[in-house]
Amino acid sequence: MGISVVINTYNAALHLEKVLESVKDFDEILICDMHSSDSTLEIARKYNCNIIFHEKISFVEPARNFAIQSAKNDWILLLDADEVITTDLKAKLYQFKNNQEGNTALAIPRKNYFLGKWMRAAYPDYVYRFFRKDSIAWPPFIHSKPEISGKVVKISPQEKNLALEHLADDSILVILEKNNTYSTAEIAKRKGKKVSFGKLIYSPFFWFFKYYFIKKGFLDGKEGLIFATLKAQYKFNTLAKIIESESDA
Repeated sequence: MGISVVINTYNAALHLEKVLESVKDFDEILICDMHSSDSTLEIARKYNCNIIFHEKISFVEPARNFAIQSAKNDWILLLDADEVITTDLKAKLYQFKNNQEGNTALAIPRKNYFLGKWMRAAYPDYVYRFFRKDSIAWPPFIHSKPEISGKVVKISPQEKNLALEHLADDSILVILEKNNTYSTAEIAKRKGKKVSFGKLIYSPFFWFFKYYFIKKGFLDGKEGLIFATLKAQYKFNTLAKIIESESDA
């Protein structure tokens, strides 16, 4: 049994051709599209992808399970439409599948870029994207991690040749727009959780401290400072919206 590459898309033409070029030799490429209005589907057909559709939603997680279970192979490589794999990583995936020794999932490091620079502070940013189809369930919440039954192996962060390349190099405007959308979506994920005055102060500060000092964002220069500040802002916005939702209840 081979490997199915599964990609959820919506108006993903910007990077999709590079993504598909990096995975064109896999056994199946399945595109789960949310009725794109750009050239996403044209590009997908050029690479002979299998195409299915899902209703349009504001974030991808609720569509993950549908896309995964629609693939024909037992082993799944799940990618976003702006993530590229290396030839070394492809070889690693087939080796892992064929010599699994009870392993059911592989955690892969990811390189993220911001203002044209690779962010040390965001590495290794592990994502759980290679797994047996029958071993996983994806909670339908924003930024959720999959529930995995079985043994998970992590690729060493030192093996940067095996990291996913995250092509998205979003502008600050785009990040702020995403932060607004995603922080609103966090409310459902955190329903019933109380936000204390101390947490409202401490948690955003810790996120800044984590990305700027602990993960050495200061080595990324001005870009690292902006990146850490945006992370802290996202956390503050999320907590503030949770408080607001409680007051409206």
